[in-house]
Amino acid sequence: MRSKLLRLFALAVLASASLPELARADQTLRIGYQKSSTLLTLLKARGSLEQRLQAEGIRVSWHEFPSGLPLLEALNLGNVDLSADVADTVPVFTQAAGAKLTYFARETASPTAQAILVPPDSPLKSLADLKGKRVAVTKAAGSHYLLIQALAKAGLTFKDITPAYLIPADGRAAFENHKVDAWVTWDPYVASAQRQQNARILADGSGLASYQRYYLAGSDYAKAHPEVLQQVYLALREAGAWTKANPAQAARILGPLWGNLDSATVQQANARRSYDVQPVKRENLAEQQRIADAFYRAGLLPKAVDASAVSLFEPAQN
Repeated sequence: MRSKLLRLFALAVLASASLPELARADQTLRIGYQKSSTLLTLLKARGSLEQRLQAEGIRVSWHEFPSGLPLLEALNLGNVDLSADVADTVPVFTQAAGAKLTYFARETASPTAQAILVPPDSPLKSLADLKGKRVAVTKAAGSHYLLIQALAKAGLTFKDITPAYLIPADGRAAFENHKVDAWVTWDPYVASAQRQQNARILADGSGLASYQRYYLAGSDYAKAHPEVLQQVYLALREAGAWTKANPAQAARILGPLWGNLDSATVQQANARRSYDVQPVKRENLAEQQRIADAFYRAGLLPKAVDASAVSLFEPAQN
């Protein structure tokens, strides 16, 4: 009898070990996000992702970060399991720190959703006028690469300006209080500054930076839980399509979460974002390599980075 019970116990252990990870109860998916993480913010507000995963015994916990770089640092350290969308530049910096990342989705290009802003009465009329000026920018953000490209177009480098590395909230305060001459940021901060401070766009990303946003997971988590990534990917695609089809409804949800922004400001910001969620292909990483090379040449990366040295998750398209 004892040997029979042991055999039954061994079979039970083997059976449980063979179950898909998604089917195991009492898991928690830890998601890192920013205020500007539109699609995951909508999923959080509506409870859509929890509804998808709760039947599989998976809970969701949400962890807010001020910007993309600390978010991916937390991902690399294993403090969160997956990251909401970050600008295309952010993974490059994290790769330079030795992070093991898996790209599992992207939002296609939205070049006009980031811009170099100046006050309405600013004497700056062209990119060349940035020479000698103090410019607020968030380090490693997509706006950082936009500034590099904009300066290069004008025949300038970072040595020709005084950069002020500030997270968006601090950048906005510096801009409002005329502590900087220009502010490089992304939506909804661009739309908010346009409508509330009458900020003028000196240049946006058109022809300079395509501004794709990527969703990432820790590579260990991606290998262990592909079914979870599949469900998140499908939820993101649905949220992106819903946001574009229902701009006013999306604005009503997002406005209070984005510092009580009015509906018109939110809709203006969202109109410049594609919210077109797609798989990440190797060819998509070509611009990632250009970004890595630009930061390295500017002395902002400690070493050269091979942007293709990452793992890619291939979601099913159904």
